[in-house]
Amino acid sequence: MSALLVNYPSLCSSINFPSFYSSCSLNNKSSSLVVAVSSSVRCFSSLSPHPPLRYAILGAGFAGLSVAWHLLQTVSKDSHLCIDIYDEVGIGGGASGIAGGLLHPYSPKAKLLWKGAECWEECLKLLNIAEAAVSSRKDFNHDGEEVIVWRRGILRPATTVKNVDILTENARDCLRSCKLESVDEDGAQNLVPNLCVPFNSAIYMPQAVNVHPQRYLQALFLACKNQVLDLAASGYEGKEIYLHKKSVNSLLELAGDYNAVIICLGANSDTLPELSGWLPLRTCRGVVAHLQLPNDVRDEYGSQSPSILSDAWIAAQGPRNLVMGSTWEWRSRNYSPKVSAEEASLAFDELLLKASDVYPSIRKWDFTGARAGLRAMPPLTPFGSIPVLGCVDDAIIGNCRCKYWVFTGLGARGLLYHGWLGKLMAQAVHSGNEDVLPPESTSWRKIRQ
Repeated sequence: MSALLVNYPSLCSSINFPSFYSSCSLNNKSSSLVVAVSSSVRCFSSLSPHPPLRYAILGAGFAGLSVAWHLLQTVSKDSHLCIDIYDEVGIGGGASGIAGGLLHPYSPKAKLLWKGAECWEECLKLLNIAEAAVSSRKDFNHDGEEVIVWRRGILRPATTVKNVDILTENARDCLRSCKLESVDEDGAQNLVPNLCVPFNSAIYMPQAVNVHPQRYLQALFLACKNQVLDLAASGYEGKEIYLHKKSVNSLLELAGDYNAVIICLGANSDTLPELSGWLPLRTCRGVVAHLQLPNDVRDEYGSQSPSILSDAWIAAQGPRNLVMGSTWEWRSRNYSPKVSAEEASLAFDELLLKASDVYPSIRKWDFTGARAGLRAMPPLTPFGSIPVLGCVDDAIIGNCRCKYWVFTGLGARGLLYHGWLGKLMAQAVHSGNEDVLPPESTSWRKIRQ
């Protein structure tokens, strides 16, 4: 990166701007310079009484961007703070970006998940923050082409007789902010015409939502950049955030530059030599299929119809666009989001067979493509599959000053868990205190031992 030379406090010396800086403005009252960049924002000041803090975040998916946002909220406003995000494929380029986006706090049996209430609340907050960041843009498209969240609920038909009783019983104990309603076949078909409800029972989650993961992550990064600029406008300069589209091959590459490094690489955490074989993660590759309704077919998906959960899920992204998922290939080491023609064909056939059992009309839709992601599945615990968090300094040989943290193993519930756990991770990193984290999330150490 080219040098930016500023003489504080007068700001009268020469300034050399790199060619990629998109804008800058001088704030004479606070002796600061704000520079906005396409993938980063810096706000400079010499007035902060606190020593500068530098944090590196590896990974620009759900975990990484949640930590970045919450570090901006956690660190004192008048502190110098630099956040560098490293991801060679950019925002949402990994498994987070191809997630199904069906967001609710319940298990397949309609039981509230571990810390479901806290995670649900924090995730909704981040969704609102991301939507506000995008809607504030001058070039925002109000025609619906940039929708981040579809608030139409989710419907889960019972697929076995045993399932009927379990779902009905568990539906009685739900969150007020995400209610569960038992509906019969008529009620379900009023919500989704032509839906097949073989056992005359379904669970409807009217407050559950469907998220476009790629748009959401881009919007959350935009919110981070806006936060830096908003703080500068309020007189709190010294904040920087950067996205570096490059890989980090070893944690020791960063040791002398940062106060802390937070590893949010999902399944890629194991590619770091210091952590190879060190974390108790299982890998599972998932393929999702994108479908579009042919132009000559009028049987559109209802504009207010909920998405569907079953043996295969169907995420509605408009009246003529659906996403269908997901396959589960355990122990895969295929990190590529690209899907071969053969893999796509096999995945589509598998998913279509399952999805058409509850929504037969999906057979009228055309397959338009497939994407894949490698999930990092956490170990099973008495509380369920809990993400892996904690300080991993003891894994780094030769470390002198920098602290290392890991936030991974979000599995298939990264969207639900990333907000609340990202908030706690930011607090733990800034305070240097692992006790801030839920003990269940650090219990993986016992499993490893």
